[in-house]
Amino acid sequence: MKSLLLLFLLFFFVSNGQSQLPLKLVKQEVRLKNKTAFSLLVPEGYRIAVAAEGLNRPRFFCVSPDGRLFITDMLDRSDNKKGKVLILEDWADSSKQFQKTTTYLSNLHNPNQVAFYIRNGEYFLYVAETGKLSYYRYLPGELQPSGPPTIIARFPDYGLSYKYGGWHLTRSIAIHHNKLYVTIGSSCDACIEKEEIRASLVEMDPDGSNLKYIARGLRNAVGIKWVKDELWVTNMGRDNRGPDKPEEQLMKITPGSFYGWPYYFQYRKQIITDPAFKDSLKPAWVKRPPISQWGIKAHSAPLGFTYFSVFSDSLLNNSFITALHGSTSVWRQRGNAVVQMLPNGQYREIVSGFLQGKTEDKRFGRPCDVLQWDDRSFFISDDKNGVIYYVWKEN
Repeated sequence: MKSLLLLFLLFFFVSNGQSQLPLKLVKQEVRLKNKTAFSLLVPEGYRIAVAAEGLNRPRFFCVSPDGRLFITDMLDRSDNKKGKVLILEDWADSSKQFQKTTTYLSNLHNPNQVAFYIRNGEYFLYVAETGKLSYYRYLPGELQPSGPPTIIARFPDYGLSYKYGGWHLTRSIAIHHNKLYVTIGSSCDACIEKEEIRASLVEMDPDGSNLKYIARGLRNAVGIKWVKDELWVTNMGRDNRGPDKPEEQLMKITPGSFYGWPYYFQYRKQIITDPAFKDSLKPAWVKRPPISQWGIKAHSAPLGFTYFSVFSDSLLNNSFITALHGSTSVWRQRGNAVVQMLPNGQYREIVSGFLQGKTEDKRFGRPCDVLQWDDRSFFISDDKNGVIYYVWKEN
């Protein structure tokens, strides 16, 4: 009887993909230099360490052509112009820490993401700020740009405050097959925008020309990445529709599609018409949106993600790993974890413990981005405590 049960379980796990294998999380103690101490949960057989701290609001990772780790730092949650692009340097494997942090760029307007582009043997660093997209010539090993930026695009740089669910100040960027892809969030929680570029994903040439709309109806798509020639984004839904509606999403983008906001939203694999906009006049490009493979609990705030490929652990290999930033309102108890997206459309936590109560003093971090470093480790950025975590699989 036991052998039959084992055979059934083996068949179940194989037929549902390796990422459905059972997962056990274990406690790891963390102590920051400011004497904050808490425990995080990581998969059994893994360890977590503080790779860098003392940053302000570290956001998205990017690896340079010469193998250095860049990260944006937005300073704080205000609409400021004191953001930076940093280089994390001098990795010490014995301590699992970067020994040096270098400021590559400063005085930036909410820099959320950067991307490198190679053309005719030359390197360029693209920087996405709230109101503009620009690039710098990049020389391997340099500590600061060798020349001034070239501005190639302008974006709206105003909106309602956080209090009203707007003021989506981040601009995210991806580069693929000599094209740039940029997301621009909405100006509000739920409204009919006056500017067409709001709540959209656009494509352009490396010099900013030939702008084309790839997707619309994306309220705030902060994470954007090409995976196996497919364009994927995370998208945050509107507020004020109850504790569980609408779901947020990790989804594949089909060029020319409309993704719902503000007229529709997704909940439990269904597309629901938002009653506040059911009688509104709609542009010709508005149509019923597709259902996303992964619906994420409302107010979880999915941001950065990566796709683990050639990862040594079959538990996590060939799956999306997503940072859930968490609700601004701690009492909602949503997000604040790094999760693995499962083939059946569900997801599970693989690094958690950042939220241990219903008050802000019990929130020990807000994961923002995830970067696979090699075939057995990855980094996590925490833009609440200014920390970079390193997670690795032990031998």
